[in-house]
Amino acid sequence: MIEIRDLKKVYNGVTVVDVPSLSISAGESVGLVGNNGAGKTTLFRIILDLIRKDSGEVISKGYNVSETDNWKDYTGSYLDEGFLIDYLTPEEYFYYIGSLYQVSRSDVDLKLDMYREFFNDEILSKKKYIRDLSKGNQSKVGVIACLLQQPEIILLDEPFANIDPSTQIRLKNILKQIERGSNCTTIVSSHDLNHVTDVCQRILLMEKGKIIKDIRTDSNTLTELESYFSVQQVESFKSIDRS
Repeated sequence: MIEIRDLKKVYNGVTVVDVPSLSISAGESVGLVGNNGAGKTTLFRIILDLIRKDSGEVISKGYNVSETDNWKDYTGSYLDEGFLIDYLTPEEYFYYIGSLYQVSRSDVDLKLDMYREFFNDEILSKKKYIRDLSKGNQSKVGVIACLLQQPEIILLDEPFANIDPSTQIRLKNILKQIERGSNCTTIVSSHDLNHVTDVCQRILLMEKGKIIKDIRTDSNTLTELESYFSVQQVESFKSIDRS
């Protein structure tokens, strides 16, 4: 489904992404974890051809993402509120996204009705522009908008941030339902190890642009990750003390 080969991105002499090889199969649910600056968002942006790589390639269903737009027809993503059209109401935005993928207004309404619990009566029919919504509610709009086309690939960058615990649980249920009910490939980055290990079959741990662990999720995965980041925190404190 997605193949990454010899991928590198360098900013000001610092390598921020260095992934020699990565393969993600159709239907896999993959979690991407790492500290701030690990390269997660940069990797997402390269996969979505939002920034130029320095070398290597990203292949999506046989398409090189930097050479064609065909992959956009089956790929949904939400990275942050900056990708929303904030002078529209949520309804206007959903209809606009639907129109891009030949989804009629009536079908958009049917799909939105499926997510009323997730919206928690805070999104629809409020006569608010997206810019006037809280960051959490903007995130809800972005996540659901990327599902309207029923994509084969979904990329979500920190979707659990800024939303309340009840909504986090609802989002996890949506992601689990997608995993059970389709052959959709999902890639989710998150700082919340509990959430990402709960919804993803596979965890990629990034550090300084490199994928240093590739783990099949089991009952020990959360403990393994927590142990890793605990050691990282201790090493960070030691480094501060030495300085």
